[in-house]
Amino acid sequence: MTTTASGRGQRGPIARGDGERSGATNNNARREARTSGSGGGRQIDESRCCNSFVGSKNFEKLSRYQLCSKAAFASTSSPGEAADYSGAEQLLSGGRGKLKKRLVAGVEQDELVEPHVLAEQDSCFCDFKGVRVHYKMCHHHHHHHQNVESHEVAIGDRIPFPIVLLHGFGASAFSWGRVMRILARLTSSGVVAFDRPGFGLTSRPHDIQEQMVNPYSLSFSVLITLHFIHLLAAQKAILIGHSAGALVALDTYFEAPERVGALILVAPAVFAPLRVRSTARSKSRMDDFNGNTNIIHDDESDSPSILPHRNPFLSIWEIFSRFFTYIASSVMKLLKRMMSFTTFLYKRALTAILRSTIGLTLVRMVIDKFGVAAIRNSWHDASQITEPVIHGYTKPLRSKNWDKALVEFTVAMLTDSSSESKPPLSQRLAEITCPVLIITGDNDRLVPSWNAERLSRVIPGSCLEVIRNCGHLPHEEKVEEFVSIVQKFLQRVWGPSEEQLVQAGIA
Repeated sequence: MTTTASGRGQRGPIARGDGERSGATNNNARREARTSGSGGGRQIDESRCCNSFVGSKNFEKLSRYQLCSKAAFASTSSPGEAADYSGAEQLLSGGRGKLKKRLVAGVEQDELVEPHVLAEQDSCFCDFKGVRVHYKMCHHHHHHHQNVESHEVAIGDRIPFPIVLLHGFGASAFSWGRVMRILARLTSSGVVAFDRPGFGLTSRPHDIQEQMVNPYSLSFSVLITLHFIHLLAAQKAILIGHSAGALVALDTYFEAPERVGALILVAPAVFAPLRVRSTARSKSRMDDFNGNTNIIHDDESDSPSILPHRNPFLSIWEIFSRFFTYIASSVMKLLKRMMSFTTFLYKRALTAILRSTIGLTLVRMVIDKFGVAAIRNSWHDASQITEPVIHGYTKPLRSKNWDKALVEFTVAMLTDSSSESKPPLSQRLAEITCPVLIITGDNDRLVPSWNAERLSRVIPGSCLEVIRNCGHLPHEEKVEEFVSIVQKFLQRVWGPSEEQLVQAGIA
């Protein structure tokens, strides 16, 4: 009994001592954890805590407890401690906690570069009014293409004008890559395609306010087009504009019609008027309106004679009519000024929103969600789209400030005031006198083919060609049909006649 009691008596103090030491260790750990969390700047001594839990499954729980503690007190900690939390989380996850890469349409956004860094071997650059414009040029040399068919050479010899290719919204000179050399061979002259500011590898200027013409505006694209016509050392050029590029082609024609030899509009994003106005009919109606009820023509004399009797109530009605017309015109002028001021405020507010962080975020979201989808939707058969095609369209997303440039392009498009001093484009289409070819796909989901048909009825003497089983990009999806249509058009305008072809044994 004594021995047993003595044994119990000896074990009691030993157990209490172990418990006291263990409790002291835990208390010290908790005290240090509280000290670290109170903002004192001290960190948990992980080595001491780990020594108490070596070989225990509680190590992972303790580590997670430490991470949660640091996360909970991140608001009261210094930036250095927040960085420590991020690093500890990466270590805990075993390398799986790496920062998620920012992607837009599958393109990494962490390391963006200047546009010229992405240039290819055939890329060229020129400086125009403070903008470094990226372009590609293709020349034809007869001795380099011995397999060219004789009738193509005959057509090219008769075409004295080079070709300027104008891409659409979201595209670049890349979209013309499949047809540039073929067109150069057909025309036996130079073919150039350039990137409009905001797209492709053309620089994204920042100092917009310091320039007389907004580099992202339609007017600036017109000036660049005329610059390339001059660069090609040609008096005139054939403009081929796709989608929104058709607007640039048309505005270039109206700006300098003497510099445009022909227009080829591919899936043009130019909305034609619903009704075609007839000048002769309008003049006739105005003559009938001015042909009066108060003046008649005497059969015996060419001079008009006034009616001898006049209704007094009619005179009173004319006085009131003139008075009300004056009041109505004054009210309309006032409303017009108010609308002008309201439009001005609307444009200012819209510009501020688009240029804000919210606008930039919205642009990135739209491009990320719908960028690649829009490319696939532009084709009739999306299964023909290859990875190089997707890469060619998304490559400019690796350029610095691509999102800001796209915002500025949108702002310039929505707030363009240069067109306010000119008649609407729909009213000037009937004034085009140069040869015009319109090409569209029967399954264009972006710009319906019926709009191209209506446009062909508005432009006098224009020719419409519809490619079957084709989407919004005929020059990419149906290269052979596209080139054949362009060749026939050029042959009809400048090429030899059918009799000459028969005599030459070609037809």
